[in-house]
Amino acid sequence: MQIQVHTDHLVEGGESLAKWVQGELQSRLSRFKEYTTRVEAFLSDTDARKTQGGLKRCVLETRVNGRQPIAVNAEAEKMADAVTAATEKLMRALETDLGRLKDKNGRETIRTQEPLDE
Repeated sequence: MQIQVHTDHLVEGGESLAKWVQGELQSRLSRFKEYTTRVEAFLSDTDARKTQGGLKRCVLETRVNGRQPIAVNAEAEKMADAVTAATEKLMRALETDLGRLKDKNGRETIRTQEPLDE
């Protein structure tokens, strides 16, 4: 699973922030690594020029094998809180999306099975 971190010019932290986000996503999303190819994190300061401090935003977009991309976002006073909240949302979204691949008994559904060659 490839993890890319993008920041706008108003976000402080640089390389250390990017390494922390990568490590956090790698550990929290490790159980989904066989299903995902890439996770992109977009970190921004939504209103840094307007008020002191401002809200921090984290948008996470993941590419799931054979499925549509999933994107979530979260805002918080601190960047760490925004990343944590967005990661929680992404985990729930992945569980929901990947849960549709199996029926209630954990078997592959007819909708996701490959057609039989005759």
